[in-house]
Amino acid sequence: MRHTNRQMVTVAMLVAVFLVAIDVTVVSTAMPHIVRELHGLSLYSWVFAIYTLTTSVTTPIYGKLADLFGRKVIFSIGVILFVLGSALSGASQNMTELVWFRAFQGIGAGAVMPITFTIIGDLFPGEQRARMQGLFSSVWGVAGLLGPLVGGLFVDHVSWRWIFYINVPVGAVSFVLVLLFLHEKFERHAKSIDYLGAAVFTVGVSALLYALLNGGSQYAWDSGTIIGLFVAAAVFLAGFVWIERVAKEPMLPLSLFSNPVIAVSNMIGFLSSFVLIGANVYLPMWIQTILGHSATSSGLTLMPMSIAWPLGSTFAGRFMYRVGAKRTTVIGAILVACATLWLLAVALHSPYWFFVGIMVVMGLGMGYVTTPTTVMIQSAVPWQMRGAATGSNQFSRSLGQTIGVTVFGALFNAGVQDYATRHANGLAGLSSSRLTGILNQLSGGGSATGLSAGLKAFVDQMLAHALHHIFITMFGIGLLTLVVSWFLPSHQKVMEQQKQVA
Repeated sequence: MRHTNRQMVTVAMLVAVFLVAIDVTVVSTAMPHIVRELHGLSLYSWVFAIYTLTTSVTTPIYGKLADLFGRKVIFSIGVILFVLGSALSGASQNMTELVWFRAFQGIGAGAVMPITFTIIGDLFPGEQRARMQGLFSSVWGVAGLLGPLVGGLFVDHVSWRWIFYINVPVGAVSFVLVLLFLHEKFERHAKSIDYLGAAVFTVGVSALLYALLNGGSQYAWDSGTIIGLFVAAAVFLAGFVWIERVAKEPMLPLSLFSNPVIAVSNMIGFLSSFVLIGANVYLPMWIQTILGHSATSSGLTLMPMSIAWPLGSTFAGRFMYRVGAKRTTVIGAILVACATLWLLAVALHSPYWFFVGIMVVMGLGMGYVTTPTTVMIQSAVPWQMRGAATGSNQFSRSLGQTIGVTVFGALFNAGVQDYATRHANGLAGLSSSRLTGILNQLSGGGSATGLSAGLKAFVDQMLAHALHHIFITMFGIGLLTLVVSWFLPSHQKVMEQQKQVA
C-alpha cells in the first residue's frame, strides 16, 4: 500500500477494534437497567444472540468483498453500518426495536473485525505482523476491563442510551483516519460477485445458528421447528459448497481449506473458542452462586484473562519467528489444556485464587494460540485472498463460541435435572415447584443467598455436579485442541509457503 500512513491507519484500526470489543461488555452491564425501562424480559437473550448471529453470517462475506473491492471501501461501509446501528439502538423505544437494531449493528461489526486484521496483514510483513497481533490483543484486554466501568457510569450518571450513542463519535474517528490515510493500489477490473453463494450461505448459516441458539430453550431439540431448521441448514450449506465449486469468484474459495495451514488453524480457532465460551459463562456462576461472592466479584473473575491474553499474544508475537510458529501454537494449546485440567480439580471449597490462576493460564494459552495462527493464515495466501482467509478464521471462532454455548447449556441443564431427580426426594420440604423457582432464580443470574443451610448445601452440590459435566467436556476439547495443533505444518514449511505468496 503505497503512500499509506501506517501509524495513522494503525490508530484507526485500534479504535475500530476497541469499538467492537467493548460493545459486548458495555451492553452486558447495562442490560438489566435497559430491560427495566423498555420491558420485554423474554427478549433479553436476543439482544446478544441476534448480534452474534448477524456478525457470524456476514464476517466471511465481507472478507471476500474486501478482496474484490479493496479494504478501504468495505471497512468504511462496515463502520458506517455499525455506527448507524448503534445510533438506532440508542433510540430504541421498546425491546423489539432494540433487537432489530442490534441485528443491524451486528451486520456492521461483521466487517470491522476481519478487515481490520486483513489491513494489518497488508501493512506489516510477517514478523512485524506477529508483534502487531499482540498490540491488538491488548485492546481486547483493555476493553474487557473498561467495559463494565463505562457501562456502569453511563447507566448511573447519564443514560443507558449513551452506551450506544458514544459509538458515533468514536466510529467517526476511525472512519476519517482510514479515509484520509489508507491508500490502496490494486487492479480495478470487472468483478464477478458471487451473489447466489452469499445468499445461500446466509440462509444456511442463519438456520444453523438460530437452531443452536434456540434449541432446548425456545423449542425442544426434537421439535419440528428445530429439526426443520437443521435440515434446511444442511440443504443450503450443501448447496453452498456446490455453488462455490463452480463460481468464477467464489465467496469462500474452497481451495482455502485444502491449505493445511488454514484448515488446521481454523480448527484450532474453533476448538479454543469452544473452551473460551465455557470459561466466560460458567466460571462466574461458580464464583457467585457456590462461593457466594458478589456479582461484581464474579465478573472480575474474567479480568486476569483480559490481562494474560494480551501478554501471551505479545510474547508469542515476539518469539514465534525464533522458536517457530508451530511450536508457539503448541505451547499455547498446552496451556489451554492445562487450564482445563486444573478445572477438574475444582471442588466445593476450592479457594477463589484457583479461579484466578485458571484464567491466567487460559489467557496466556489463548494469546499463544491466536497470534501465530492468525499470522500464519494471512501469510499462507496472496493479497487477493487474504480477506477471505482472515474472514474464514473469524467465522470459525464465532461458530466455536456459538456451538460451545449451546452444548454447554444443554450439559448444564441435563446435569441439574439429573442431580435434582436423584437427590431431591432426600431433602425434606423441597417441592418440585420450589426447586423450579430456585433454578429459575439461578439461571436468571440470581444468587443462592437467603436459602436455608440445608437447601443451600443441596443447591451447591447440584450446581457443582452440573458444572463438572461442563468442565470435563472443556478438558476433552482442550486436549483435542492440543492434538490438532500437532498437525500444523512445520515452521520451515510455513516460511517456504510465505515466500511463495509474498
